This record gives sequence, C-alpha cells and structure tokens, in this order.
Amino acid sequence: MVRLAFKPVSKATGADFVRLFESPGGPSYCWCMWTRITKDEAKVTGDGKARKPLMLKRIDEGVPVGLLGYEAGDPIAWVSVASRETFTHVGGPQDEPGQKIWSITCMYLKRSHRGQGLAHQLIGAAIKFARSRKADILEAHAVEPDSPSYRNMGFIPAYEEAGFEKVEALGTRRTVMRLRLQQH
Repeated sequence: MVRLAFKPVSKATGADFVRLFESPGGPSYCWCMWTRITKDEAKVTGDGKARKPLMLKRIDEGVPVGLLGYEAGDPIAWVSVASRETFTHVGGPQDEPGQKIWSITCMYLKRSHRGQGLAHQLIGAAIKFARSRKADILEAHAVEPDSPSYRNMGFIPAYEEAGFEKVEALGTRRTVMRLRLQQH
C-alpha cells in the first residue's frame, strides 16, 4: 500500500496545492471554498476561477485550510481540516462552550489512487494535525458509502474505524460525527 507523506497547505506548499487542484479531474470548480465563503465573497464569485484567489488569499495569510498528501514528492491527495470558526457553512451542532472544534469538510484523491484505502490515511493525518493544533474535538460530515452525493466528505464506516461517533443527522444524507481529541 502507498504510504502518503503529509504537509500543511501554506505559502511553501501553495504551488503544490494549485497543481493538485488544477490537475485533470481536480476540484478546481470549487477550490474547497463552498464551506468557507462569506456572504460578501459569495456576491462576487460564481465559479471556480473566482474562488481560487479567495483560497490563495487565506493560504497567504497563514489561515490553516488543510493538508496535502504526497506520494514520492507528488501531491496526490487533499484533506480540508481547519478550525470550525474558519468555516461559514458546515452546519451541525453548535460549538461546545470552551471547546476548540476543528472540522474535516472535504477529501480528494487523484482518480488513479482511489479505492486503495487511502482515505484512512487522510483521516489519520487530519486527526494528528488537529491534535497538534490543540483541538479538543474533530468533527466530520460523512455519508454512507452508497450516497449519491457529498461523497467527497468521506464515508461513515471510515470515520467510525478512526473512533468518530455519530452526533446528528444533517439533512437526509450527511451525518455529523465527532472525535474527542483532548480530555479536560
């Protein structure tokens, strides 16, 4: 099995982030902005081309947005993991008073690497990253494996295997799941 190396998206890895998103089949249509976009930004953005500079601005400002997964130095995977306060549209239960909550909102693997169980590595890297940032809780918005939509958020069984527990349904397909990282 491929072992991915992970790096946070930052100014130093920003070019790799762009390369992955603009690769054939990459998620350049959204730039992982739909959960982050503010009302003011939404007024001026209608497509991926308009969302790209918004994401790059966040990266340039040092806002954590997620991790890149590398195979032999080539970026082949992405997991959006950041403080819940950086997202405007994640839904689910409100923050628990005094708790630092981080969210996984999206995962992407190049098509050539899908079906190999690498999502487990993405989830594991997100857990490690959130824990290193002193998050108390990591949440995900998962779907069943046969879901016709929101598949980029990850599947419930993979999160359960990593120790996440179901918290509440979010619409008819998504389920908010949480993992406690720090004990108080």
